[in-house]
Amino acid sequence: MAKLYRLLTEEDTAAFCHKVSDALAKGWELYGSPAYAYEAANGIMRCAQAVTKDVPADYSPDMKLGQQ
Repeated sequence: MAKLYRLLTEEDTAAFCHKVSDALAKGWELYGSPAYAYEAANGIMRCAQAVTKDVPADYSPDMKLGQQ
């Protein structure tokens, strides 16, 4: 059994909410609070949310986390 970790990031648009909602629908769980920061290079606000998931496999750096 392995606990996987992902940090989801996206510009502050509905796309971020859809990305997090998709992860939750696939069994990922929220980990901690979301973060919100200004990206000066592009002049946009960005959001971040960590998620975790237990999977019945040994961890490998070759895992495609988004497909778990």
